[in-house]
Amino acid sequence: MDWSRYRFRSLWRIAAPPEAVYGLLERPHEYPAWWPQVREVRRTGETAGTLRFRSVLPYDLFVTAHQTRRDPRARVLEVAMYGDLEGWVRWTVGADGAGGGTRLLFEEDVIVNKPLIRRLAVPCRPLFRANHALMMRQGRRGMAARLRGEDAPGREAV
Repeated sequence: MDWSRYRFRSLWRIAAPPEAVYGLLERPHEYPAWWPQVREVRRTGETAGTLRFRSVLPYDLFVTAHQTRRDPRARVLEVAMYGDLEGWVRWTVGADGAGGGTRLLFEEDVIVNKPLIRRLAVPCRPLFRANHALMMRQGRRGMAARLRGEDAPGREAV
């Protein structure tokens, strides 16, 4: 087993139409406004950019992301990442029952390249997974607030 490899899968239920959720996800430059752990996004090309993440643990992760799939009909977005994390992330947006809400699936398969995290991969793996879970929980809350027109939790009004 490669202790520096992580596979994550999160299911978010959002009380907003799938089109609105997909539209928000299509604008990664806005993620820092509603997702507290996405600290910075810089566009470097039409379908590429650099991102900086930081959750509770005292380290930043830097990645370069390049869009590999954008399918508005299927409502799927996927990016390849390089840098402190190498691999891919995929969002799949679907309807959640008759209530008009959204079922949002997040999938990630990455290898951590950041030396400190690699050195601590075995003893700290549960902590790293908990850190990611917190990040995802805050992202879901922030997205829901943004789609309701509210300030994201943990963010000041601009």
